[in-house]
Amino acid sequence: MGQIVIFTGGGSGGHVMPALTIIRELLADHDVECRYIGGRYGIERQLVSEIEIPYYPIFTGKLRRYFSWENLLDLFKVVLGIIQSVLILSSFSRRNTLIFSTGGFVSLPVVIGGWLTRKEIYIHEQTACAGLANRIAAKFASRVYISFERSKENFPQEKVHFSGYPVRRECFESIPSSLELNGVTLTLTGPPILFITGGGNGSALLNQFVERELALLTEKYIVVHQVGKKFIEQFTPLRSSHYLPVEFIRSEMIELFKMAAVTISRAGAGTVCELMAIGKRSIFIPLKMAQKNEQYFNALEAKELLGSMVVTEDELLDNNLGHLLDQFFAQRDEPNTGKSGALGAQATTYLASAIREREKKRE
Repeated sequence: MGQIVIFTGGGSGGHVMPALTIIRELLADHDVECRYIGGRYGIERQLVSEIEIPYYPIFTGKLRRYFSWENLLDLFKVVLGIIQSVLILSSFSRRNTLIFSTGGFVSLPVVIGGWLTRKEIYIHEQTACAGLANRIAAKFASRVYISFERSKENFPQEKVHFSGYPVRRECFESIPSSLELNGVTLTLTGPPILFITGGGNGSALLNQFVERELALLTEKYIVVHQVGKKFIEQFTPLRSSHYLPVEFIRSEMIELFKMAAVTISRAGAGTVCELMAIGKRSIFIPLKMAQKNEQYFNALEAKELLGSMVVTEDELLDNNLGHLLDQFFAQRDEPNTGKSGALGAQATTYLASAIREREKKRE
């Protein structure tokens, strides 16, 4: 019987996308079977449904660093999730099964359940400053793979392996001449494309600035704006020939990164690493409330490598998007595309090979 790899991770798309990238790489190997354990209603369930692998839903609870009465309910959900994980994992052979976690609060019950059922556990940390779930999960894991050298200090040194971030292979394909998105054809021959995204859930702060400056932005650019599900009804009436609000972008994201003259975004690890792999300078506005300011340190990696612009939320409040864009285009830093591209290309292969290597050692 071939190796079974059970992936887990979620709560945000940033934890799910690297898992899906590795899964797609592994599915080419018929000796490896993939499964996924995630939340009942989380974004991971939606995204994993796009590939044909078994999905096991469990209860999950958020990990908060502050006092909230919701912590009591979520603690109960975590305990239920651990029990469910134990029941699911008990049906898999210890010898043939590997658990691979990409973090987020969704992953912790699975990792603990894996430890209780004596499964081997690998984890991957995407951010420059490790999240709480992976810090805890590292205690149960035999290996910890990291995307940035900066996060090495957060884990037991004997477990750490530098892999890089497993970006999608589309990052290394040529720039498309056109892109169909929500009934609109975007081309490179028209006005420059400005892509603004607050992540899969949208950003109220960025949305506020776009709405306020929309008239000025659309004088110069075709603005593609990922607004998030809960904001789409607010922005849909503003749609025009130069403004395209979208709820959520999936497979077209890489093509849009390539075609855009510039991207303004938050600084989740996936977004930062994919733009680094493509070699595109960008404007990052890190989420201030992210754990230990992890997005800020993600963005610094892109600034150091490509000369991207990093603007804190406080700095943004004293500024405007139009002025930031003028500053950005006044800079003439050349991107180091060779270094950034190699990092992303190697990471996916490296992690898939590490999983396959376990199978060879087992034999």
